[in-house]
Amino acid sequence: MTFVDLLPAFMFVVLAVMLFSGFPVGFVLGGVGLVFAGIGYFLQVFSAGEFFNILIRIYGGVGENLILTAIPMFIFMGTMLERSNVAKDLLYCLQILLRRAPGGLALAVTAMGTIMAATTGIVGASVIMMTLIALPVMLDRSYSPTLATGTIGAAGTLGILIPPSIMLVIMADLLSTSVGTLFVAALMPGLMLAGLFMIYIFFVSWTRPQMAPSIGADEGPGNISEVLLLTVRSFVPPLFLMFLVLGSIVFGWATPTEAAGVGAFGATLLALFNRRLNMKVLADVLRRSMLTNAMLFLIFVGATAFAYVFRSLGGDFLFEDFVNSIGLGPWLALVTVMVIIFLLGFFLEWIEITLIVIPIFAPIIPGLDFGDHVPQESMLIWFALLVAINLQTSFLTPPFGITLFYMKGIAPKGITMQHIYRGIIPFVSLQLFGLGLVIAFPQIALWLPTVVFD
Repeated sequence: MTFVDLLPAFMFVVLAVMLFSGFPVGFVLGGVGLVFAGIGYFLQVFSAGEFFNILIRIYGGVGENLILTAIPMFIFMGTMLERSNVAKDLLYCLQILLRRAPGGLALAVTAMGTIMAATTGIVGASVIMMTLIALPVMLDRSYSPTLATGTIGAAGTLGILIPPSIMLVIMADLLSTSVGTLFVAALMPGLMLAGLFMIYIFFVSWTRPQMAPSIGADEGPGNISEVLLLTVRSFVPPLFLMFLVLGSIVFGWATPTEAAGVGAFGATLLALFNRRLNMKVLADVLRRSMLTNAMLFLIFVGATAFAYVFRSLGGDFLFEDFVNSIGLGPWLALVTVMVIIFLLGFFLEWIEITLIVIPIFAPIIPGLDFGDHVPQESMLIWFALLVAINLQTSFLTPPFGITLFYMKGIAPKGITMQHIYRGIIPFVSLQLFGLGLVIAFPQIALWLPTVVFD
């Protein structure tokens, strides 16, 4: 191969180096794309007109994309829920309902993470909120720091998979598929992972009770009517909001963008109902939502420019030729892609991996022949869910898992990074086990969309 043929490969090398430079990721992606576009123009493999096409692609793919308008509203919804004390009330309710079970508090934290994942879709908000609310309580109950931090980290990251997930919205746009279909397909794998976490916590708490002391059956409301009242006040509101967002999509009452608007409005009503809504809270929620949106859309713009230049220089064909030349079969090719994504998760965040990897690998996946294992028309949905489950580990894998730093930054004194690393390893293993189950049994992801949409 000539130097010109290897330009896309050099793009990745330069990108990998520049991501550690400390510059904002959006600027790095766009800058590397434009530099290599200039090199391509000098070598006469990138025309002058294609520079204008980059702007057109950014405007059409990002600025004019109605699907992406759901993201600001989902971010607003999650940020508003964080400030409305919904999670604090929910944790106390679940703690009382599960007080007789081994590891009841850890199980309550996992259940709360699952429910909050289905109402916020923002991992950062969920992890920070759960660390602030749950970790001090678990430590006061003499829980093992490793089990406590591992439980909170794993439960907090469920928001990247369980709908409404911002990552799934972005994936649907990149794959030109339905957001609603991805939302429905992600529900069973997300609940499966939550179930695996709970089974592990129950087993550890049962066999090693010193790691998760029992809450005590006499704590909290003492009669059924008080427990029911607590459940109605603390458990029903977030479930109702989840139904409004997901139900409106599944039953065809609203598009994902409209459902995001409903969720944002519902979260505001919950804050008002909990007497947490005032001008100071509203201003803070708007400011934090604006900053998060600006960061995400800067990355969208940079990644769009990078992906356009990469494909224009023949990156798709280079990777496809590489796969064909080394004789990878469909299964080995899929495993290779999953391993690459998993390894990238040690160093990059999900947003960079999604916007870089999906445009490269997605055109190749439909051409792989898995026989009767996966229907051809469902191949991209299955692939998207495999990537989503895989990317969930990118929040947790040392040394740069962003969840680990969220937790360490706000954890009480005495919690070290060693505690967090040791605590998270079993849950990363469970996530990889769940990924293997979805690879081996695609119907875990594909059964529910078939039932709902067929």
